[in-house]
Amino acid sequence: MPHDIRDIKLAPEGRDKIEWARRDMPVLRLIEERFKKEKPLKGVRMACCLHVTTETANLARCLTAGGAEVHLCASNPLSTQDNVAASLVKDFGINVYAINGEDNKTYYEHIKQCIAAKPNITMDDGADLVSTLHKEYKSMLREIWGGTEETTTGVVRLKAMAADGALGYPVIAVNDAETKHLFDNRYGTGQSTVDGFFRSTNFLMAGRYIVVAGYGWCGRGFAMRCAGLGAKIIVTEIDPVKAIEATMDGYEVMPMSKAAPVGDIFCTLTGNCSVIRKEHFSKMKDGAIVANSGHFDVEIDIPDLKKMAKSGPRRVRHMLDEYMMPDGRHIYVAGEGRLINLAAAEGHPACVMDMSFANQALSSEYVVKMRGKLKNQVYIIPSKIDKEIARLKLKSMGIGYDKLTPKQKKYLGSWEVGT
Repeated sequence: MPHDIRDIKLAPEGRDKIEWARRDMPVLRLIEERFKKEKPLKGVRMACCLHVTTETANLARCLTAGGAEVHLCASNPLSTQDNVAASLVKDFGINVYAINGEDNKTYYEHIKQCIAAKPNITMDDGADLVSTLHKEYKSMLREIWGGTEETTTGVVRLKAMAADGALGYPVIAVNDAETKHLFDNRYGTGQSTVDGFFRSTNFLMAGRYIVVAGYGWCGRGFAMRCAGLGAKIIVTEIDPVKAIEATMDGYEVMPMSKAAPVGDIFCTLTGNCSVIRKEHFSKMKDGAIVANSGHFDVEIDIPDLKKMAKSGPRRVRHMLDEYMMPDGRHIYVAGEGRLINLAAAEGHPACVMDMSFANQALSSEYVVKMRGKLKNQVYIIPSKIDKEIARLKLKSMGIGYDKLTPKQKKYLGSWEVGT
């Protein structure tokens, strides 16, 4: 079958890792069992631009079980697990176009190979697939029933397209599901970002100043995990409400210009560009470590750093580059400024991706059911799907919860009863 991967011989190791992740994805397994019986995606061609990891592999298996023809490419040049890609091709018959470390040209060639499959549904992580379709394949847009988007960054891009009247088909904002952003973004990003730091630096968090740029759900999760490891947290924000929240959560809040000379570790989690730039690098202490956990590699202005540095980058550890400044200071960049949790580690734990990818699977089914009935805009995932995923997750964990009594339902639906 069509594919472009590093080495098919890596498949046995990849299969073991896929099966290990599968053990911790009970909700997706339940959906896969139903999909096998009902085939809600029968004959549907899907182009999926996602991080090619063990968890994504199990999503691809679920979609295939539902009858879909899946074409998968990477949503980040450094996030692909080559052994997983090999197993998907060899063991599960899925078309994969992804190689860890691929250059920018290859990255977009792989996206175009997925587009060449003439998809009915797109599944995106950052909206590179959707934007490429809209820029270079406009004639294909009318044939696409709908899509899904996994990330905050991607949803922001898609909403901008919709506002401009440029979005050519409806997209479900999987990222905005409560069972996605409340858990994946907070607990998944929080833990996996710390994991990326540990693997690239082996740096002790306790007693250090960690600068968290952005206090959205990802920033909250990362700050929480670092604080739990004994770090002193500084938050930088542009939103006054989030800045107050970070203060109430017990963290110091200040502009990046004031945090720059104080921080030992800096991590951007904003979805915006040039969050750390020239004026900040010039103030950082010797040995400062900088990383990004936002989707694109634009949050840290590495071109500025390269111009300022006397030498570098020099690879000193796994995914850790050293820059020597003219005054003798050393600044270190982890993960080349790309997603640290995937560039230097393995991404989110399977347990939280279980809910995120359950949302993807059920949203795909929803797009098929609603074919031709949705406008070309960004939709929040239906609450019914969100709550069903939460219910299944609780069931898999052996956790019970209360239900409304008839009297309570009547009370909540009335207005007559007061004090």
